[in-house]
Amino acid sequence: MDSKSIVAPGAEVEKLGDGYKFTEGPVADKNGNVFFTDQPNNKIIRWDAKTGEFSTFSDKAGRSNGMYFDKKGNLVTCADEDNQVWSFDKKGKTTVLVKNYGNKLLNGPNDLWIDAKGGMYLTDPLYKRDYWKRDPAMQQDGEHVYYLLPDKKTLIRVDDTFKKPNGIIGTKDGKKLYVADIGADKTYVFDIEADGTLKNKKLFVSKGSDGMILDEEGNLYLTGDGVTVFDKNGEKIAHFPIHKGWTANLCFGGKDNDLLFITAEKAVYGLKMKVKGVK
Repeated sequence: MDSKSIVAPGAEVEKLGDGYKFTEGPVADKNGNVFFTDQPNNKIIRWDAKTGEFSTFSDKAGRSNGMYFDKKGNLVTCADEDNQVWSFDKKGKTTVLVKNYGNKLLNGPNDLWIDAKGGMYLTDPLYKRDYWKRDPAMQQDGEHVYYLLPDKKTLIRVDDTFKKPNGIIGTKDGKKLYVADIGADKTYVFDIEADGTLKNKKLFVSKGSDGMILDEEGNLYLTGDGVTVFDKNGEKIAHFPIHKGWTANLCFGGKDNDLLFITAEKAVYGLKMKVKGVK
């Protein structure tokens, strides 16, 4: 289904690479190269936009899940191994940005989005991991949404009304934030205040999501059963089957920022689009 013709003419979903255990967290750098995680194997993989070749960026990835680039080109990741948020510089050296909230471990940062000010929104659902050395019981009082202020020192809780928040993405102008409640199978939109806090939580669509992304036209792409696309009014305009299993996450990448790069279990896929990602 593609009612608004957002896919490039004649384009089909193409498998770009496979042989992974579970792929997640794709994000493109300024040149369109895509970084994604193979979380069970504790690796961050780099896909080259020019050659299509894959290489290992880090094999000590902190079991990273969702990722996003900051303005300085550092790769910021939800490092689930120790329930932290890490920043990788271009050489792969790590800095811990978030260790806890209220002196208690987070459940497991899952996905994040960095605004134009350098502040960071993150979701913190509880998915108990067999690699944890911690007490697997929830340390916080629920599964919430947080904001790390641009000073990179102050973490505040900005919403505590979700059942299990997961995918998160904001608009380029910094005015709207979309958050998926995968536990309730719904996606909500907030207004973002000047201080980074959220207000006016509204139901956007009655469909949850794992990872998600926006394109330049304001269309929102949700994952799970393939990729489902909604326009800015919440109207379903497209659905792309990927494979028989779970579709976890996606981003725009490639040399022209028009390749929808999709992570789905043991493989990664590409779909050439007529629309471009947000830069």
